[in-house]
Amino acid sequence: MDRLGRTVVAIEPLLPEPGPKAVEGRPRVPDRQALCGILFVPHTGIQWEYLPQELGFGSGVTCRRRPAAWNEAGVRDELHLVLLKKLRAAKKLDRSRAVIDSSHVRAARRGPKAVPARSTAHVRAASTTSSPTAGASRSRCR
Repeated sequence: MDRLGRTVVAIEPLLPEPGPKAVEGRPRVPDRQALCGILFVPHTGIQWEYLPQELGFGSGVTCRRRPAAWNEAGVRDELHLVLLKKLRAAKKLDRSRAVIDSSHVRAARRGPKAVPARSTAHVRAASTTSSPTAGASRSRCR
């Protein structure tokens, strides 16, 4: 089984059961197929709108919208925990590329005081759309 297939197998049990259909229309694309389409896009670099429906993933719009519904159901948080557990169990959790968001880390001291920007209000800039001289006018109507 390839990496894409293993990812689908890990995620699929976390997906919520689809609710009753609110309106008539096309049949709902099964979650597994939509998930394969969602993973296919970044794997291949194809744009959402060019996702071929012949592959059975549904339209690019369907695949782009489905994660929003799954996020509301808490799938992302659950998936994060599942993947962390698997990585820890396999001793493949690599923290060398971890990022700390500096907006949540308190600064020890203030930086240097900023010099205020010079005002340009007292100097009038030349107009680029009109000229005060009559000879510079491009209009042929007088």
